[in-house]
Amino acid sequence: MDRRRLLKSMGVLGAAALSGTSEPRARAASPKEDFSFIFFTDTHIQPELKASEGCGMCFHTFHGISADFAICGGDLVFDASAVDPKRADALFGLFQQTSASIPYPVHYTLGNHDVFGVANKDGVAPSDPRYGKKAFEDHYGPTHYSFDHRGWHFVVLDSINIGPDRNWTAHIGDEQIAWLKADLGNLAKSTPVIVVTHVPLVTGALSYVPRSSWRDMNGLLDTFMVTDAAEVIDALLAYNVRAVLQGHTHINEDVTFRGLRFLTSGAVSGNWWKGTRAGSPEGFLEIRLQKDGQVLPRYRTYGFKSAG
Repeated sequence: MDRRRLLKSMGVLGAAALSGTSEPRARAASPKEDFSFIFFTDTHIQPELKASEGCGMCFHTFHGISADFAICGGDLVFDASAVDPKRADALFGLFQQTSASIPYPVHYTLGNHDVFGVANKDGVAPSDPRYGKKAFEDHYGPTHYSFDHRGWHFVVLDSINIGPDRNWTAHIGDEQIAWLKADLGNLAKSTPVIVVTHVPLVTGALSYVPRSSWRDMNGLLDTFMVTDAAEVIDALLAYNVRAVLQGHTHINEDVTFRGLRFLTSGAVSGNWWKGTRAGSPEGFLEIRLQKDGQVLPRYRTYGFKSAG
């Protein structure tokens, strides 16, 4: 289900809560009951490597899980940034067709592979109406937004900054941090909050694998972790943030820093559809939120066998 269909199906949510604005709205009530949701990320769907088959298997697994909704952590496709418009349209179409089987509403996060044409310096002009984030927005709406559910507040951040040189960095930026502060400022301090970002604010992933395996990064650590994470964390520390959900590294991880918990999920695609990534097989998180504010994640695999 795409974001525009989601807006219609979740009429209980105010328009301001689903937009990248900080308009006033009613504060979330205290949680009265437990509930579960799915966090899946880095599907990297493509016609090759049995990726669409794998995504279909993953989404079929959701039918056996009682959950209120799902959150996708980004990198839906592989790779809208470096292909021509025909290929990009086909990739987004393939994801929409495959994800239609997900049995509950889905909230989407922008990933770096979801921006269109940025790395294709020969074929896509910045004047193209789908360039950059626009293709994603056309399908799924604003790239940062918030919503309330059963007394919990959810904030989805846009961690992808596209520079004038067509390169991207992992950066939240002053404008979005100001929006974040205004959005959280509408809440009672006791309201439990879940934050979502594609690129991690905090991760130990570089310590889990041999340094040589990161040689393809060419020193671009500003694409591996959010460069202004300290400023974002400072904004979060004033509120009852129970967990930050993250993707991008494809490594399942649970890290606590300054009392904030950072849950990075392994990828639906595993090691980009070529097996296990640093011990994290293809999978997703089933997350139980308790009325006392506890967050109980369970990493689940779904039986895919890599073609690689």
